[in-house]
Amino acid sequence: MSNTPMAANPLTRAVLEIDEYVSGLGWDQPARLFALVDTARLRAEQPSLADRLGLDGGEEAAALTPIEQEEIPAGKPLDEFLGTIAWPDAVTGCALTVERLMLPPSAEAEVPKDLDETALTTWVAEHPERQEVRMTVAVLRDGSRESALRLREKDSPTEVLTGSDLVPGLAQALTATFED
Repeated sequence: MSNTPMAANPLTRAVLEIDEYVSGLGWDQPARLFALVDTARLRAEQPSLADRLGLDGGEEAAALTPIEQEEIPAGKPLDEFLGTIAWPDAVTGCALTVERLMLPPSAEAEVPKDLDETALTTWVAEHPERQEVRMTVAVLRDGSRESALRLREKDSPTEVLTGSDLVPGLAQALTATFED
């Protein structure tokens, strides 16, 4: 968490830590899924794992520790994949990073009617005002949520936008992974 700005909310800190980690991998990355676990509980219940993760407790540790999960299967729609997830009780929350193309709200009126998903994807990819964005969205079991957005054209830790309602659909899909 070397360059991650300090935030008052532990969930915001976790989102920014994940954003920093993924930004270090560069752009054009696959979606990545993270479990969020309570750091103190992890140190108490799984000290060897905590040691491997560098959570020795000597420094002021973050309240939540992100743990990257196995790679998301290529070719499977993200919503279908998320529908297959069931978290153990030790997982406090989860987070997902995904890159997408985004258009400004002013482009909504320009979208041609009756495009199928493939044609719409192509239309957005060719739009002159499109922007590449990396979204990191995290949720907790209690319903708390946080997001970080990073534009490719403004790829700097000081240009990351955070907020709880930036990507509501994805936050809702992640929240559903905790429902029975």
